[in-house]
Amino acid sequence: MLPPEDAAQPPRFLSDISDFSHGSDLSIVPGGEHRCDSVRAGLAALGPECEIVLVHDGARPFVQRGVIDAVIRLARRGEGAIAAVPVNDTLKEAAAAHPDRVERTVARERLWRAQTPQGFPRGVLERAHETAPRDANATDDAAMVERIGVPVRLVPDSIRNMKITTPDDLALAELLARKAP
Repeated sequence: MLPPEDAAQPPRFLSDISDFSHGSDLSIVPGGEHRCDSVRAGLAALGPECEIVLVHDGARPFVQRGVIDAVIRLARRGEGAIAAVPVNDTLKEAAAAHPDRVERTVARERLWRAQTPQGFPRGVLERAHETAPRDANATDDAAMVERIGVPVRLVPDSIRNMKITTPDDLALAELLARKAP
C-alpha cells in the first residue's frame, strides 16, 4: 500500500526487490485518504486464495518474526490478534474544559498499547469493513473487528516495534537500527 502518486511510479527500492514481469507476490496498491480506505483497497486487491490478512504499519520497521507468527496462528484459529505492549506509564486524563488540568488518573493494570501487525481471518476483516459506518474512521482494524463481536487477542510485543511518526521517533529508530544484530 503506497500513496497513489508513489503507487503510479513505485520507488526504485521496490523495483529492485520485486520483478513484476516474473509473477512476483508483491503487489503495489494505491492507498486511500484514511487508514480504512487503504485497508479496503488492499482487501479488494487480494486473490481468492488468501484466507488470513495481516495489516501492518510501514512506519513500524522493527517487528519481530515471532510476533508475526503468533498473530498468524491466532488468526488461523478464527480470532483477531494484535501485537501490543502493556502500558507502564501513569496515565492522566485531562479535563474537557481545561485541557491543561488533570481530571483523573487512569488505572493502567489492564491497558495495552495496540501495535501492528494486526491479523484476522479475511472474511472477518471484510465483514468489519463492510458494516462499519462510512464516517467511522477507526484508528485500527481491531476496533472495527471488536464492533462486530469477534474476539481480538493480545500478542505481547516489544517497545522496539515502535511507530516512526515524529523527528524524535526517527532519531530513536536510527539508534535502534545501528544496534540491531
